[in-house]
Amino acid sequence: MSKIFRDKTLGGSSKRHNINININNIDFQVSMPMQPVEHLPSPFGAPNLSESELRETAYEILVGACRSSGTRPLTYIPQSEKPERAPTVTPSASLQRSLTSSAASRVKKALGLKTTSSFSSKRRVAAVGGGGSESVSQGQGRVKKAVTTGELMRVQMRVSEQTDSRIRRALLRVAAGQLGRRMESMVLPLELLQQFRSPDFPNQLEYEAWQRRNLKVLEAGLLVHPHLPLEKTNTTAQQLRQIIRGALEKPIETGKHSESIQVLRGVVMSLACRSFDGSTSETCHWADGFPLNLQLYQVLLEACFDINEETTIIEEVDEVLELIKKTWAILGLNQMLHDLCFSWVLFHHYVVTGQVEIDLLFASNNLLIEIEKDAKAITDPVHSEVLSSTLSLILGWAEKRLLAYRDTFHSGNIESMQSVVSLGVLSAKILVEDISHEYRKKRKEINVTRERVETYIRSSLSTAFAQKMEKMNSGKRISKNQNSSLPALSILAQDVSELALNEKEIFSPILKSWHPLAAGVAVATLHSCYGNELKQYITGISELTPDAVQVLRAADKLEKDLVQIAVEDAVDSDDGGKSIIQEMPPYEAEAVMANLVKSWIKTRVDRLKEWTDRNLQQEVWNPQANKERFAPSAVQVLKIIDETLEAFFLLPIPMHPVLLPELMTGFDRCLQHYILKTKSGCGGRGTYIPSMPALTRCSTGSKFHGVFKKKEKSQITQKRKSQVETPNGDNSFGIPQLCVRVNTLQQIRTELGVLEKRMIAHLENTECTLTESIANGTGKKFELSKAACGEGIQQLCEAMAYKIIFHDLSHILWDGLYVGEVSSSRIDPFLQELEQYLEIVSSTVHDRVRTRVITDIMKASFDGFLLILLAGGPSRAFTQHDSEIIEEDFKFLTELFWSNGDGLPADLINKFSTTVKSILALLRTDTESLIEQFRRMILEIYSSSAKSKLPLPPTSAQWDPTEPNTILRVLCYRNDEMAAKFLKKTYNLPKKL
Repeated sequence: MSKIFRDKTLGGSSKRHNINININNIDFQVSMPMQPVEHLPSPFGAPNLSESELRETAYEILVGACRSSGTRPLTYIPQSEKPERAPTVTPSASLQRSLTSSAASRVKKALGLKTTSSFSSKRRVAAVGGGGSESVSQGQGRVKKAVTTGELMRVQMRVSEQTDSRIRRALLRVAAGQLGRRMESMVLPLELLQQFRSPDFPNQLEYEAWQRRNLKVLEAGLLVHPHLPLEKTNTTAQQLRQIIRGALEKPIETGKHSESIQVLRGVVMSLACRSFDGSTSETCHWADGFPLNLQLYQVLLEACFDINEETTIIEEVDEVLELIKKTWAILGLNQMLHDLCFSWVLFHHYVVTGQVEIDLLFASNNLLIEIEKDAKAITDPVHSEVLSSTLSLILGWAEKRLLAYRDTFHSGNIESMQSVVSLGVLSAKILVEDISHEYRKKRKEINVTRERVETYIRSSLSTAFAQKMEKMNSGKRISKNQNSSLPALSILAQDVSELALNEKEIFSPILKSWHPLAAGVAVATLHSCYGNELKQYITGISELTPDAVQVLRAADKLEKDLVQIAVEDAVDSDDGGKSIIQEMPPYEAEAVMANLVKSWIKTRVDRLKEWTDRNLQQEVWNPQANKERFAPSAVQVLKIIDETLEAFFLLPIPMHPVLLPELMTGFDRCLQHYILKTKSGCGGRGTYIPSMPALTRCSTGSKFHGVFKKKEKSQITQKRKSQVETPNGDNSFGIPQLCVRVNTLQQIRTELGVLEKRMIAHLENTECTLTESIANGTGKKFELSKAACGEGIQQLCEAMAYKIIFHDLSHILWDGLYVGEVSSSRIDPFLQELEQYLEIVSSTVHDRVRTRVITDIMKASFDGFLLILLAGGPSRAFTQHDSEIIEEDFKFLTELFWSNGDGLPADLINKFSTTVKSILALLRTDTESLIEQFRRMILEIYSSSAKSKLPLPPTSAQWDPTEPNTILRVLCYRNDEMAAKFLKKTYNLPKKL
């Protein structure tokens, strides 16, 4: 049958199919796209007979079956003898049933087939040209006779009137000779061979062809496809083979009384009437062997298709099927086999006619639903095999489309997809659940329908993704010489997102009928496919580049889109979509991006630290380097930090606020490192204060008179200078250079606030919702640097102050002030030198730290003044009257810092001069009062243990008039007899060191 269709103009080269549609009595012709015609092998095997031989044999069986089941005897009137009006002899009721009924087809309605014109049968008869006297011109006033079912079947099966007449004539003769015998108890080809001879045919060639066909039918039904298996030793079968072989070489004599026919009858009936138990059966088995019976039945069912419109089922399908089903007794069929064969015929016809009539696929699927109900009850292995082979072919065809359904279906033909999926799923389900014994053992573990649909989804989406990849790769090759604004994987992510949305809108609603998580499975598949490509890409990148950021951001967006679709799809599912979400391990694009940004941060922080070390080694701290008088290296450090911060916020990443603390910590540590290096080696307060000499006592005779001898003074000066040597000889630690270091730390501390404000401004331009909370915590972002700046400025200020007093001016202060006569070695030279230093500091140090530096110099000068008075060594001795000169000198010292109101505030000077003034009060006190005061303090501190001998009080960290060691030191430097005797008697202190 398929060959006939392929021979027509609807063949494989055709691309469109014209369909006539009638709307409001107006005919429209619609052009439908066609698929290339495919060749499908028959599930019933290759026939031993040609299509025309099968068709003629099937028609003979049909006429015989209808004759056998009719209520009246079959009569024959030659066509030439029929009157022009209604015949006087009534043939079989079923064959001659009128087709004038306008009732809609129940079969079409049940199978979901559309209804066509009710006059289709009349057009078919006229088209074949076999109407004879039945076709009369309406111009002559005659009414066209109603077409009968029998005549319709003849036309549909392309049987000529002559052949039809011959068959009917033969069957009348058979009926006359075997009155009341049913057709299934006869071997029809044998009976026909007995009824005709050569003169009954137009020519000898036609007769021989007819004889050969009947012999081939006997061979096919009794030897090739017997109802019961034949033993190899069956002599009757061997005899039949010899007869057929001989007849094919030389025609045998046929006819009722032919000897050769009688021999043939004996052999044929012996083989046809065999039964399973060895007895002789009343039913003749000559056409009910598989698959011959199905091949013949398929030919009959194909008569349901309009011979003029290959994609249309005739309106008279109900009456035609009623006739066809009468052959079941002869062909050994039942309802399940009928449904199976009819489903195959509908499906096969859909395929070979270009897949334009979706109703055929829908009808085939509806029949499969009925087959599914009956399949569980199948016990016959032959029936199971036929069912399996048929369903396997249907499943194979369906899966060829469904495993890449996006290449087959689209929005324009999506309706056909439902039927194809149903066909595939039903076929697989019947094959597995109802035929597979292995499945029945573990049926609880498998959901065939869901498993198959999931396979289709995963396969189709994987294929679609592979196509996108191929397109992407070819695009790479094309655009090698072109500037592409987006990296390939970013474009791929966009394509995959569009693919997922397209799947959700078009295909998932169809597939959800069989799989509750159809869209979820689709996006999980795409997620996995893209994830594999992303993983390979990530392993190949070691640093943050614009392309890498774009790819990772695109991947992150794609993942969110896919997860959103999966979540929406799983709203009504049993597990809420957990199973699908578990299939989608996160890309962690943000984590990858964060790691790359961290690497980016580390690289730049490391570079900054290396640059800092290199430039600090070359820094000379020159006050003339710039007008702001701070280190050029600090300018560069701050500039690099600012540029890095700008570059960080230009990175096209979404997690600036999250990673900013890491960048700020890196900056903080670099700045802390710079600050520590800046103050490193500069010393501090304790570096420059000379070691305190041992206690000694003075006598009246020890008072120096006149000026030191040159030799002695130079020796003393050299000795004192050696005690306050600078830690190293590097001139980068001079006072101007120390001022620059202080300025540098002050500048860094100022810029930290600027950097924080700039950071907050950048944060406000990001899309982060945490900006405010992060901005509120920026005070902690430079806590290491801020603390280091504060400590560094304090250390450098003290170092500068004590260096000036105890190092740079030690030759005047320590080695000159009050050495010998107090009146001749006063403080004026020291003040002159100190004033020069104050001018240098005032003109060099930054305004914001100037007061602090000068205050520290003042404190250092006060400490130096007290050290001269209380620990100046044996070269110094003071009388009670010297206190007036000393107080005056101290007044000059404080006035230097007050500078007539242009210097330090008076209250600040008073605050730090309090201790000195209290010590000066002790210098005014008489010796006896001092000794009594000292005794009282010792007794208060040491109580009864001090009654026999006064203990020597330890030297305290701070000078204090209420502290015994301070009073003891005033006594040690008191140049009078009472003090000397007290010290000699009490502590036996030496006069000289």
